[in-house]
Amino acid sequence: MRSIEARWGVMASLTLAAGLCFATTARAEDPGETPGITTTAPPAAEAVPAVPPPPYSLPWQLRSATVGTVVRSDTAVAFYDNATGSGSTVATMLMGSYKLTSNIAPMVRMGFVQNGPPGTAPEGTSFVNPVVGVTYSRKIAGSFRLAGFLGTTVPIGMGGGATPDAAASGADTAGIAARSGMDNSMFAVNYLAIIPGVDFAYIDHKLTLQAEATLFQLFRVRGSDTTAISPDATRTNSTMGIHAGYFVLPMLSLGGELRYQRWLSTPTRIVMGVRSDLPAPNLDTVSFAVGPRLHFKIGGTWLRPGISYAQVVDQPFSASNYKIIQVDVPVVF
Repeated sequence: MRSIEARWGVMASLTLAAGLCFATTARAEDPGETPGITTTAPPAAEAVPAVPPPPYSLPWQLRSATVGTVVRSDTAVAFYDNATGSGSTVATMLMGSYKLTSNIAPMVRMGFVQNGPPGTAPEGTSFVNPVVGVTYSRKIAGSFRLAGFLGTTVPIGMGGGATPDAAASGADTAGIAARSGMDNSMFAVNYLAIIPGVDFAYIDHKLTLQAEATLFQLFRVRGSDTTAISPDATRTNSTMGIHAGYFVLPMLSLGGELRYQRWLSTPTRIVMGVRSDLPAPNLDTVSFAVGPRLHFKIGGTWLRPGISYAQVVDQPFSASNYKIIQVDVPVVF
């Protein structure tokens, strides 16, 4: 009997030892693997480098069709002649925008103009109406992009009111021509303007083609019906343009644009106490601009400085031989 018990004891011990060995082996293997079979993890897939977006040619005076965090200094220097001699106007715009999302960027734009007229007209300077607004931009199909803009001017510019300062008011008027008629609402210092606009762009193969249209609905908030420069309670203006740009090198692009400004209502003015419509040649403005732009990166910041030559090609500005040099320095963060 003791011999049988001894055999059973040895067998139980062997069985227990085998169970412990099996359990230890099973715990050492990964869950889900077949016990005792070694597996090799598949090699990690190599990361595919991100494809950079196609380069975009910034317009000279049209809006950007893309959104970004940008600070932009844009100065137009205009030279002209008239019956009393030669004059010059310097109109500087400073714009800042912040990219809230991949599609939305609010912006603010301020302007300053300095006028040196010929003859006895007073020299003057003026801070003009700032613009605040927001841009929404998105790709719509392949290489095409659609952008919408909605903004307003803040009617706090100098040279306004019922009895405006003559020097500042003259600078406001001169600034319109220096900016090729494209920023009229900023120089209409007695008016608040509501500004909706749309841009459509093709961006690919180092080429940018862009079209733009903008409406300006002006409401007089300063002055009166007898104010010489702003007797109308409301005015309606429009601008449109096309831009083409091409990257001849990664750091160099060439861009040109054709621009058109048109009053949709007929503004009036008061001269020598008599109220009359603005002359027909003053109701629209055709201009063009062309020039190179550099693109280079410093750290995480892109600098995209450019210089262009612009000219107004129709009356009344063409009679004064307006020649405009624009120096544009956008900094993109």
